[in-house]
Amino acid sequence: MPLTARALAWALIPLAAVAALAQSQADHEQGQGSGVAQSRDAYPWNLPNGFPTPRVPADNPMTRQKVRLGWYLFYDARLSANQTQSCASCHQQARAFTDGKPVAIGSTREAHPRSAMSLANVAYYSSLTWANPGMTRLEDQALVPMFGDHPIELGLAQGGSQMLTRLRAEPVYQRLAAAAFPDEADPFTLPNVTRALASFERSIISGRSPYDRYHFDHDESAISAAAKRGEELFNSPALSCSRCHSGFNFSLATDFEGRRGEADDEGGFRNTGLYNVKGPFSYPAPNTGLYAITKRPADMGKFRVPTLRNIALTAPYMHDGSIATLEDVLAHYAAGGRTIANGANVGVGHDNPNKSPLVRGFPLSTDQRDDLIAFLKTLTDPTLVSDPQLNDPWAEYGNRGVR
Repeated sequence: MPLTARALAWALIPLAAVAALAQSQADHEQGQGSGVAQSRDAYPWNLPNGFPTPRVPADNPMTRQKVRLGWYLFYDARLSANQTQSCASCHQQARAFTDGKPVAIGSTREAHPRSAMSLANVAYYSSLTWANPGMTRLEDQALVPMFGDHPIELGLAQGGSQMLTRLRAEPVYQRLAAAAFPDEADPFTLPNVTRALASFERSIISGRSPYDRYHFDHDESAISAAAKRGEELFNSPALSCSRCHSGFNFSLATDFEGRRGEADDEGGFRNTGLYNVKGPFSYPAPNTGLYAITKRPADMGKFRVPTLRNIALTAPYMHDGSIATLEDVLAHYAAGGRTIANGANVGVGHDNPNKSPLVRGFPLSTDQRDDLIAFLKTLTDPTLVSDPQLNDPWAEYGNRGVR
C-alpha cells in the first residue's frame, strides 16, 4: 500500500519532535490554530520581476512583525542546546544560505549524511528536504534541526522549554514577540517560534541576478555573449538541463499562489546517476534517497532537484557534497553518471537501472563547458548576499548570534 503524504511526513521525523509536530499539524488542520497571529501589518513581498506570490499557510500569514522576530531567531545561538550554533551556522548569507561543507556539521560536531540546502526561495518549494516528499511546511521542518537526534543538529530537548526560558529572559525578544503575537498572553511558545522562523525564511527571495536583468528587465548588456551561448546549450535537447532545472526558480519542486499546470509525476525528485555501487542498493546507505521512506525500488537514489540560482556560491555540489566544482558537475553529466570502485568514483554509470533517462551523457567541448559555466554564473544574485535585512541582526548587540 503506498504511503500517504501524512505518513511520509512522519517517516523521517525523530521521536523527540513527534509531539511538537503533532500539535503543529493539529493547528494546521483546524485552520485557526491556537496562537495564530492576526497582526495589523501584512508583509510587503516586493517581489522581483517575473516572480509569482509564494503560497503561505492560512494559519501563519506573513507579517512584518513575525518576519522580524524570525530574523533574530534565525541568527540566535540560544536555539541550540549548547549555544554554539544557530540556523545561520548551516545557512550563511554569504554562501546563498548554504555552508560550504560537503555535509552539514551539528552543534555537537556530528556529521550529517547530506549537505545543507540553500534557503534562497524556499518559500516556493513544494517539498523542503533532500529526500522526504512529505515535509512540505516550513513550520514543521524547523522542528527537525531543533529536536532531531539522528543526527543531532541543534540538540534541544523535547518541548524546547530551556530555549523558551532563554528567549523570555531577553529584552529584545520581549518586545519582538509581543509585537509578532499581540493577542497572546504568552507569546513564547514553540509553535510561535517555528511560525516566526518560517516567516523569515519565506522572506529570503533571490531573483535579481544578471540573468533576471537580461530576461525580465530586458537589459541586453546584463550577460555576456558566452553566457547567452551557454543558455542555449542549457536549454538544448542534447543537454536537456532545463528538463530538471526549469521555471523561474530552476527547480521542479515549485509551488506558488495560482499555480497552474500538471504536477511533476516524480514530485521533483530524480536519480542523477551519482552512484551505482555493488550490492542490494545502488546508492550507499544512509543516502538511498526516497527509497528510505517509500521502500519502492524505483525510488532508489532519487533526491530533490535543487535550484540552480546562486549555484556559483553553493559548492560543493550534490546531496552529499561529493562533487567539488561546477566543471566536475558538468563532467559528471556529460559522462552519463558514474560508478564506484575501491571507494573512488570512476567510470560511467550506464547500468544504474533507476537513473533518470535524461542522464544519458553528451559530447561537451571545452568551449561549450566554459559557456555553460558563464551562464550558470549569471544566476548569482549579488543583492541576496549583501541585503542588510538578511544579515546578522545581533551584530549591534555584540554578535550573540552565530554565522
